[in-house]
Amino acid sequence: MELEVRHLRVLCAVAASGSLRRAASVLGVSQPGLTAQLQRIERALGGDLFVRHQNGVTPTPLGEIVLARARAVLPTVDDLLQVATLAAGRGVDRHRFRLGSVNTPLLGGLVTAIHSLFPCSEITLRAQGSSLPLADHIAAGRLEAGVLGDCPAYELEPRHGVVYHPVVTEPVFVMLPAAHRLADRAEITLADLADDDWVLPQPDDDRIREYWSLTAGFHIRVPYEAEGRLVVEVVRSGHAVSLCQPTFDEVPGIVVRPIAGTPLWYRHVLAWHRFGPLAARGEALTCLVAQAYEAAVARSRVYSRWRECQGFGADLTAAGPEVPGHVLPDLD
Repeated sequence: MELEVRHLRVLCAVAASGSLRRAASVLGVSQPGLTAQLQRIERALGGDLFVRHQNGVTPTPLGEIVLARARAVLPTVDDLLQVATLAAGRGVDRHRFRLGSVNTPLLGGLVTAIHSLFPCSEITLRAQGSSLPLADHIAAGRLEAGVLGDCPAYELEPRHGVVYHPVVTEPVFVMLPAAHRLADRAEITLADLADDDWVLPQPDDDRIREYWSLTAGFHIRVPYEAEGRLVVEVVRSGHAVSLCQPTFDEVPGIVVRPIAGTPLWYRHVLAWHRFGPLAARGEALTCLVAQAYEAAVARSRVYSRWRECQGFGADLTAAGPEVPGHVLPDLD
């Protein structure tokens, strides 16, 4: 018998399950059938790979060596199969789009743009706090596209087969309770908030919290960790301040203010797979999403006034302003 990729998957399943019974259930085969297959694999490799005992199985020294190689090989094989499938267009439903997004004003525009370019399409969404797992899902073909984001000096790392297309680089603003001592100012310095409590999302592997802290130049005291509506509630009740996107809609009890000197920036990025169904329409997709972003800007009184004062106008989209240390990766 010649060793095949499916045999490596069987060995990994047995090792991960710790017993032939559980592995057979995971693999959808009978336990006697799995036992017979494992015996054939062991004969092909020249020795026992697992020690059978009352509570299950454990790898032998030979088994550990084989498993280490199998675990190294299988991700490469899976990537090869996925890329080949996408490149050949097999298994791709041209009317079904799985999207992922971080918290962003671009998502609604992306959905609208896909419906415009692909009428009658079916769209599903996966929300994520960090851009990195979304990029991995796109690379693996589990998502057709996503709205990601990064910060200066913390740009998204290349993923095999993934195209990053910047849409806009925008400033980061602060969110204050309406009764805050600084709420009547036109802009706020970060140093003015050094003694305030903050509410921010939990630190993630995209290191955005690290960027905020280093740029602020002081230790940001974060007794409250929350996302979405909970951030608004903590700020509105006067317990903390927070950072926000400039397109955030002011609500009763909340004021949004620019940060003096614009020290913090955030870049919104569209991403899709090089061989995915959206690749051929990527430029048109980005253009439509950029237009939707401009509509969000127009709805924001504070952000619109800030852009006028800075002289950016509509030029903030696409390439974005010149942000120190912010290099847009050329991944096309």
